[in-house]
Amino acid sequence: MKFWHVSGIALAFVCHSAHAQEWQFNVFLDEKPIGQHRFALEENGAQRTLTSEASFDVKFLFVNAYRYRHTAKERWNGNCLNAIEARTEENRETTIVKGALDKSTDKAAFVLQSPKPKTLGDCVMTFAYWNPAMLKQTRLLNPQTGEYLDTRITALGKENITVKGQPTDAEHYRLEAPKLKIDLWYSSDQQWLALRSTTPEGYIINYRLR
Repeated sequence: MKFWHVSGIALAFVCHSAHAQEWQFNVFLDEKPIGQHRFALEENGAQRTLTSEASFDVKFLFVNAYRYRHTAKERWNGNCLNAIEARTEENRETTIVKGALDKSTDKAAFVLQSPKPKTLGDCVMTFAYWNPAMLKQTRLLNPQTGEYLDTRITALGKENITVKGQPTDAEHYRLEAPKLKIDLWYSSDQQWLALRSTTPEGYIINYRLR
């Protein structure tokens, strides 16, 4: 089984101050609970720091058939990524994604150092679901794999969904990229409400706010 980035939200936020937010999700695979994913965002003017931590375990006949651990720290200036450090463990495979904005030349560019060195644009975004500016992007950096993916994001209209047990009006979007299909729901003021991802094998992953 292979999980693709679902990494990696405000009906459910816990606001510790005017400039800090935290979102916690229970994660389900085909309606079976498999773990949690936590996001914490700190803002100081245009400077933002996002921390992401995910832990999934899939059991089959009481045997742990799949283990997933993901941690990431992203530093942003406005809507542009300044630096990222991420570590993903899938069973026995570990991937490190690391990069930073290089301002040493006349034209700044984001330089990915790991897993494969490459130079990207001057304003790169990850799959930053917490930031509605992501919905206008045509390329996104996957913090799980280090791939810089062509993406297509389509507005699918209004829906009424359940968020923390309450019926909630939402705008539905679909994000498509190679090997990725992710459905997202946002409130009328563009707060992230829900996520559903379909894996290449056809499994359904749901993130439910808690």
